[in-house]
Amino acid sequence: MQQIIQHFTDDDLYKFTMCCAVIDNFPRTRVKYQFIDRNNSVYPAGFADELLRQIKMLENVRITSEEVEFLRRKCSYIPAWFLRYLQGFRYDSDWVKVRQDDEGHLSIWFEGAWSDTILLEVKVLAIVSELYYRMTGEEAMADYEAYYSGSWAKAERMIQAGCRFTDMGTRRRLSFKAQDVAVKAMKEADEALKGSGHFIGTSNVYFAMKYDLTPIGTMAHEFVSAIAGMYGPQMANHMAMKAWSNTYRGALGTFLYDTYGWRIFSLNFSEDYANMFKGLRVDSGDNFEQLNLICEKYRSLNIDPTTKQVIFSNGLNVDEAIEIQRYAEDKCIPSFGIGTHFTNDFPGIKPRNIVIKLLAVKITESWPFYCETCKLSEDHGKYTGRPEVVARFLAALNIEPRL
Repeated sequence: MQQIIQHFTDDDLYKFTMCCAVIDNFPRTRVKYQFIDRNNSVYPAGFADELLRQIKMLENVRITSEEVEFLRRKCSYIPAWFLRYLQGFRYDSDWVKVRQDDEGHLSIWFEGAWSDTILLEVKVLAIVSELYYRMTGEEAMADYEAYYSGSWAKAERMIQAGCRFTDMGTRRRLSFKAQDVAVKAMKEADEALKGSGHFIGTSNVYFAMKYDLTPIGTMAHEFVSAIAGMYGPQMANHMAMKAWSNTYRGALGTFLYDTYGWRIFSLNFSEDYANMFKGLRVDSGDNFEQLNLICEKYRSLNIDPTTKQVIFSNGLNVDEAIEIQRYAEDKCIPSFGIGTHFTNDFPGIKPRNIVIKLLAVKITESWPFYCETCKLSEDHGKYTGRPEVVARFLAALNIEPRL
């Protein structure tokens, strides 16, 4: 079967920016990750063997001089030493373990240096997603001409509604081609249409380079989750903001706050960081309630929330984004990151509900044990981690468990 990931930058920007911050602040940390299929899907026979073959082929995927130059030109906040690091980076399939049981359920684990394994998540999820549709024959059903038209129509509605929006659909795309078609359609719609909205870019660095767009992204929950595993969840957001500002000096100033919910983040969100960070990203909970909490917090710090960006990325579709835009446009600077709805919205095809989450962490390789961690967020259904670990973190944060 053809190699699925053929470009080093066929990945989301946030993995590269987090990798840089990890090396800068936690260079000796080691981690474990685990794949989670929230639908407990049955995968085709032989899936694990082909997945391992695809992961092995990542060892031949290296960053090109064109990709380095693009990152240097478009992402000036990335230090030169990190671009040199990427030029020497090599994937190692030994970091990954894969198993498929007799019923067809899939298990995947990563273990190794955080600075190495952090660059596996998006690529492996994209492989799992596309490989599933190839092996089931569903990818062959896709009508890409119709998909271009549908993607254009989505962009047209959002542009006319005044939405500023980004593609964030790499991890659960139907295929590389599906994301390519969607990004191309939305860029061309943005160039052709007149409206107050704007397609501002894509999280996928390769497609940003191909279509001369801005790659968009900052961080993921794992950055805060790893710090919480090492030092405890109470001050993890504060330590994450401090580490992030140490590396980027005020650039990349959108903070993903909901790893342990709004309440504990709000206690950590002091006036200095509220002024430094350009805004916050809403990725769980009720979008309207979360926005109201954000605005109230800014006002309590004597900061005008209409000067701050709020990015909404909680599994949105076009209708939901437009509804939020109408509510939020006079309260903040809203924008939208949309994933699966842009890159895997084909008739008769069900998107994968898959994630890879940080499971455990240790501060240095010399520690004889790992400390388990978890993610709580504002949605009980998005809790990840062993139940006893989740319970321990809830107790540490004085949060009542939700049945």
